[in-house]
Amino acid sequence: MNLFLLRHGLAVEPGAAGHGKDADRPLTPKGERKLWRAAQAMKALDLSFDLILSSPYLRARQTAAIVAKAFDVKDRLELSNSLAPGNPPRKVIESLRRLPMPGDVLLVGHEPGLSQLISLLLSGDSGVSIAMKKGGLCKLAAESLRAGRCASLEWLLTPKQMALLDC
Repeated sequence: MNLFLLRHGLAVEPGAAGHGKDADRPLTPKGERKLWRAAQAMKALDLSFDLILSSPYLRARQTAAIVAKAFDVKDRLELSNSLAPGNPPRKVIESLRRLPMPGDVLLVGHEPGLSQLISLLLSGDSGVSIAMKKGGLCKLAAESLRAGRCASLEWLLTPKQMALLDC
């Protein structure tokens, strides 16, 4: 299976007027534009997604919706509370293991949870320092998922690198 991890795009700052709750912070217009370009870069990489799982937080849902629309797979987009901020990476793994395993899964979430998940799947420990930029994308390959050394890192792209792929 290929596991893709996408950090949500640029969002309204915490505490901004009209956006009191963290879960309700939307993407900024700039964040939306950058994600549309990132989705085009994903298409240029010839990616496909059998399933898109997103955090229920607004900025992540909006990020996932942009990718789902760009790939014309809105019917494959689902929300997962395990991807909400503050949940341990093991909860995400447990959530994924309950699903019939498709070949290519995109997870849309937040930091530090995504980096901790990558670290756990690569090393067996969630303490490896990994920098996931907003709008950054990571690809892991795994035969099966478990909490510990089950995946290999294929690549980790920053938004600037993805912009170079935009065709």
